[in-house]
Amino acid sequence: MKLFSGNANTRLAAEIAGQLGMNLGKITVSRFADGEVNVMVHENVRGKDVYIVQPTCSPVNENLMELLLMVSTMRRSSARRITAVIPYYGYARQDRKMQARVPISAADVARLLEAMGVDRVVAVDLHCGQIQGFFGPRVPVDNLDGGTVGVSYFGDKDLHNPVIVSPDAGGVYRAKKFREGLAQKYDVDAGLAMIIKQRARANEVDRMDLVGSVVDSDVVIVDDMIDTAGTLAKAADVLVTNGARRVYSFASHGLFSGPANERIVKSKLEEVVVLNTIPLTHAHEANAKIVQLSVAPLIAQAIYNIHQKKSISALFK
Repeated sequence: MKLFSGNANTRLAAEIAGQLGMNLGKITVSRFADGEVNVMVHENVRGKDVYIVQPTCSPVNENLMELLLMVSTMRRSSARRITAVIPYYGYARQDRKMQARVPISAADVARLLEAMGVDRVVAVDLHCGQIQGFFGPRVPVDNLDGGTVGVSYFGDKDLHNPVIVSPDAGGVYRAKKFREGLAQKYDVDAGLAMIIKQRARANEVDRMDLVGSVVDSDVVIVDDMIDTAGTLAKAADVLVTNGARRVYSFASHGLFSGPANERIVKSKLEEVVVLNTIPLTHAHEANAKIVQLSVAPLIAQAIYNIHQKKSISALFK
């Protein structure tokens, strides 16, 4: 087995390697003078099972091109099997045609990876589960549940009358799983609520309505990603207005684009907890409200189970 990393999140890749008790493979992913990606592998991978750790986070196109060329390089170097470990799958939000003359980018990225010769994909909390079906049957996709890491964190907190909140109708299933995890692992009987939001346009929420009760409760907003944090800050205001004591947030992917950092600082949120699928900038690390948990043990266990031909579904129990 060989484990390689692109430039997107070398710290996470090193953590995963440490969990597996191995060193990262020797590879150079640099740029030519005109900005083209230059990949060079410095060790033999012929007949090896290769795992490439590369989230396609910002800059998305740069990191995606690195991943595609690394997969292609390994295929041309006669690797036996290539698994792309993509902690954050970029372009996942365009998963269907919501209007005329737009691409289905999540499916197009899947086809690009297949064309380069990937054999398996491991992701963490895909924005939409159906992305697994965008890959053909010869390329299985393991969608790891990052919520298990969040459950462990919040289960150890002394939450008063906890309520798990989904920030939209599409995330109710994720919130229910989080609630069930707290009940099974910590015997915490949490409530469930949902916010219905009306969007004026992309990244701009017009109105929010709460379904459920959060009076005198510590609330955890559970989502898959935080982008500009506009929705999150408004949701916290709505919950406090409706009687919540403290408002926390958990999301697997902290993109924190544009004004996100400033919005979080000014918001009524106690903590914004994310996984390290995407590296934080220095400004975000300095934000006292942002807490980052490591997903490396979960990914390392998944890689070990795949390599040893053991069950992946056992990780979700």
